[in-house]
Amino acid sequence: MIKQYLITDPSFYTSNANEVVQRLLQVKAKYQPDYICLRDKQASDYTSLAKMVAHASLQDERTKLYLHTNYKLAHDLGCDGVHLPSNALHVTQNAKALGLEVIVSTHTLEEALEAEKRGADAITFSPIFATPNKGKPLGLEKLKEINDRIRVKCFALGGIINADQVKACEGVGVYGFASIRFFID
Repeated sequence: MIKQYLITDPSFYTSNANEVVQRLLQVKAKYQPDYICLRDKQASDYTSLAKMVAHASLQDERTKLYLHTNYKLAHDLGCDGVHLPSNALHVTQNAKALGLEVIVSTHTLEEALEAEKRGADAITFSPIFATPNKGKPLGLEKLKEINDRIRVKCFALGGIINADQVKACEGVGVYGFASIRFFID
């Protein structure tokens, strides 16, 4: 089975710290994701939210916890890593210098290669399937091309909502899949 990477979104998890923690604990118990990323671009106090999540027993020998974008906070809270958007590639080395693992969002071969060159541990490549507000899906063929051209771990991302899509991504040979909606009941 390929690795599972759960990415949160406030439209499914809210930005209320207690509710986010409860939902994540439930989702973790059900799906046992290998990675969890706290991604909330609209939280009024992301730091407090991240503190609650970081201290909620989500991170263990089975599940790695990542914060989105804020690598200094990820380090301060003892998270395993940070997930950087493609426009933050320039801070990859800073995050690595703090001992964090780095996953970078990519959408082109150029971004994937640049993330690899800068020392990222993994990339997400998206969108693979149709996803609300994310443009034309790139598809499995493009995913395979990217995966075959890079040496870092590749997570398929975008529109992955069922087991058939996970199997299709697994067939391409990627390290894992990342999703928001796959993990929502």
